[in-house]
Amino acid sequence: MGCSSSKKKLTKADLAFLEENTEFTREQITEWYEGFILDCPTGELTKKKFIQVYRQFFPNGQAEAFCTHIFRTFDADNSGKIDFKEFLMAINITGKLLFDIFRIFCLNEYQNYLAKGNPEKKLKWAFKMYDIDSNGSVDRQEMLRIIESIYDLLGAGVVKNASNGAVAGRDPNDTPESRTAQIFAIMDEDNNGVITEEEFIRGCMADRVLYQMLTADTSDPER
Repeated sequence: MGCSSSKKKLTKADLAFLEENTEFTREQITEWYEGFILDCPTGELTKKKFIQVYRQFFPNGQAEAFCTHIFRTFDADNSGKIDFKEFLMAINITGKLLFDIFRIFCLNEYQNYLAKGNPEKKLKWAFKMYDIDSNGSVDRQEMLRIIESIYDLLGAGVVKNASNGAVAGRDPNDTPESRTAQIFAIMDEDNNGVITEEEFIRGCMADRVLYQMLTADTSDPER
């Protein structure tokens, strides 16, 4: 049912790593692990099953594209499977990301939540998601694909104009294309058509709104 063979026991090393790198307590990590193993007794989760999990949060949207980008980021060895540690890392970042994306893109409202860890760590993860071909830079098409997948994810929450892709009830110029153009105008410092990891991090650290838009983190990156 979407699972493949792997280790069945959470190691002390993995438990310590998750305590250090997520906001979950030891008890919460153990509870998550028990639920994970119940659903995937062999210890690994496939992309298909991962998408099924996230589709429950946005039943009226198209979750596949966005979740594929998330899964790719955490499936470091490109095996098509993620283990519990990778899964909980994804949940820690994207569980809040999904709901904050809805508020940022649909309601122009920012929740006051703090992500554990320093902003640069989160930005490095975010850059990996945008860098689809893993060549060390993000071009306009890569950025556009991620932004479009966010609009698709929101589904009925974001009703697009069929002719121009604009969001109903919002500025008609607020499209994935316009957001991409806005991001590149700020981040592409040397105007060479691509954004490096350094430009991405500098741009987000210097522009709080851009940081929130691209990471869904409402804390101040300078603090």
